[in-house]
Amino acid sequence: MSASGTPTVASGFVAVVGRPNAGKSTLVNALVGVKVAITSDTPQTTRHRLRAIIDLDDAQIVLVDTPGLHKPHDALGEEVNRSSVLAAADVDVIALCIDASASVGSGDRWVAERVAKGRTPVVLVLTKADAADEATIARQLVRARELVTPAAEVVLSAKTGYNLDAFIEAVLPHLPQGPRFFPRDMTTDQSLEVMLAELVREKVLRSTRDEVPHAVGVQLDDLVYEEKRDFHVVAATIYVERDSQKGIIIGKGGELIRAIGTEARVDMERLLGTGVHLDLRVKVKKDWRRDGAQIKRFGYGD
Repeated sequence: MSASGTPTVASGFVAVVGRPNAGKSTLVNALVGVKVAITSDTPQTTRHRLRAIIDLDDAQIVLVDTPGLHKPHDALGEEVNRSSVLAAADVDVIALCIDASASVGSGDRWVAERVAKGRTPVVLVLTKADAADEATIARQLVRARELVTPAAEVVLSAKTGYNLDAFIEAVLPHLPQGPRFFPRDMTTDQSLEVMLAELVREKVLRSTRDEVPHAVGVQLDDLVYEEKRDFHVVAATIYVERDSQKGIIIGKGGELIRAIGTEARVDMERLLGTGVHLDLRVKVKKDWRRDGAQIKRFGYGD
């Protein structure tokens, strides 16, 4: 009990960091139990820093899902890196995620060097254990320990749910006693507008290849709730950098953009709990990833 009479619990922030495609967002979704972060096989899928809340009877763990740390190649890359570094600078625990099924390499080393500089306890998390055998996992642990001296180690699979409880057990001892930071029924601090836009971007990432995903930004233009029909009307614009990319996303006869819209609408209806009409447009904004002002307008890196 605090001096003000507010009940106290183990309550703090855990930054989930790692190189792109280390399974951070999939892990966050699995721990929270609902989809709060988009996922895809495309590196650098996560551009927004979001907070997801695990609320327990005697604890509240606030997970800070960060964009994958990487060597930036443009202003967008620099901004999302800055966002990740800031997120890891003011937390109680850092969860360093390393893919158990992929070789520990320079990318992991680059991330570890940055998180190991401070005094924040680091929990080493080997993700995607379902995709690696015991011998591979053992080798990965040896290599990972060369990068960082962990306060605890966890081997888990977000896909199967294996050992998720061990993650919670690993971070709880490092959280201070204090009040709950968020209401008990809240799962994320991400705004509804951002979540809807990100659902569209997720479907684009999963439907396109090569250079197109990295050039995509999505902006929500309108969100209207029609109370009589218990229905939402959503309008969003997909921005790309080249006319050729616009053509790819639209597809022959508009086939791909319709498929993207259909898949996004299903997730939006699940999120909003109502029917949804989704209006998607595609526009070209040349070299927007090099334009700091445009990056801010999309809300990336905040």
